[in-house]
Amino acid sequence: MQQKLHESSDCDGEQQPGPLEVAIIGGGIVGLVLAAGLTRQNIKFKLYEQARNFRELGAGIGFTANTVQCMELINPDIVTALRAAGAVNISLDEEDPNAYFRWIDGYTEHKKDDPSYQKLLCKLDAGPKGWEIVRRDHFLENLVKLVPEDAVHLRKRVDDIEQPEDDEKLVMTFSDGSTAYADAVFACDGIKSRARKMLLGPDNPASYPQYSHKVAYRTLIPMKDVLPVLGEYKTMRHHMHVGPNAHLIHYPVNKHMVGATVVVTDPNDWSVDQPNLLRVTRKEVEQFFANWCKPVRDLVNLFPQELEQWALFDMYEYPVPQYNFGRICLAGDAAHASSPHHGAGASMGVEDILCLITLLRDIVDKIKRQEVSKSHALKEAFAIYNDSEWADPTKREKAESCFEELKDRSFKIWHFDPKAMVEETLQQATEKIVATSSLSKNGTSLVYRS
Repeated sequence: MQQKLHESSDCDGEQQPGPLEVAIIGGGIVGLVLAAGLTRQNIKFKLYEQARNFRELGAGIGFTANTVQCMELINPDIVTALRAAGAVNISLDEEDPNAYFRWIDGYTEHKKDDPSYQKLLCKLDAGPKGWEIVRRDHFLENLVKLVPEDAVHLRKRVDDIEQPEDDEKLVMTFSDGSTAYADAVFACDGIKSRARKMLLGPDNPASYPQYSHKVAYRTLIPMKDVLPVLGEYKTMRHHMHVGPNAHLIHYPVNKHMVGATVVVTDPNDWSVDQPNLLRVTRKEVEQFFANWCKPVRDLVNLFPQELEQWALFDMYEYPVPQYNFGRICLAGDAAHASSPHHGAGASMGVEDILCLITLLRDIVDKIKRQEVSKSHALKEAFAIYNDSEWADPTKREKAESCFEELKDRSFKIWHFDPKAMVEETLQQATEKIVATSSLSKNGTSLVYRS
């Protein structure tokens, strides 16, 4: 039995719609950023996470300067949580506040008399404090503190979502047999999203991420151990060491630790049903870099004896056809999972949330003023979210080399304008939601099952 829309009466006896109630599926960084945004807007929500606790895989995570602006617009407390977690500029240069990305030759020994020398291949300037790095686990811990405890429900794995066409609430059924209700559902359940599979169906290839034929090995190394190996300049600044069929990236995650990630091409297949992580030994990684230059070999020797091999999946081959399905939205990796080579997956997820929060803030007022029904407002708002796109297809055509394309892609990510997105989103909401308002109800329902 579906729960009917709650209504309350004002002093004149007119019926007023009850408060908007939404659900978040997934308690990763994107889901928690959404929760923090809803908290600031006083929008009632419940967050459902299938794990027994909040956890974040990986070492460091980076955010562009415009992503930090997005966080500020969503909820300033998110930026406070980021900085309290120890976030630092990707270049720890006391004389230059800008963040620089450097690609260097990690394979060829260019100077016989100086084996530490590496040729600079490309250098990009991300601007003042243009890229902040933080430990994933520390940031996640601080984000959890922004979410009311009574809004969080752990060990909740969603199996079905039923979506009626009228203003009745969506019904979520969980694997433990329990049910929950909401006016809208936000699926932030990651790269192997169960919600995406429910919405698209098990036979749709876009329901599943595809193996990128890349594996990664990630770790954190004390800065004091890296300094004798790479020297002060490289240790304190982001560098990407490139070579045949692999690369190694390192960066400071705070003033005491260096994050390092090795990415290697893998010709083999990796089933989406397999775990993404396997335990391996450092010897396996050392074999990939046996013929690389001395600084790379020495840095790999600082990796722990045992570490995790991480299979990289993305949705490049089969992107989802849309991000909204009525009153259900996909966000973050559930919507557009990408390999981590631009380091912008979480940033794009935060941009998703800013767009959604902007729309929700707008329609809450419209619903209170009874300009539109909940169902209609949510569907039209999420259609606007789905249509938001600022891509420039000519960029690929003008790229004359891999580094020229790298610059084009990076600057598109780094120079994204959050305030312009908010203004454009609100303009579309004003033009579309009220203009297309329809209060008709037909009573039909859509059911999505795992």
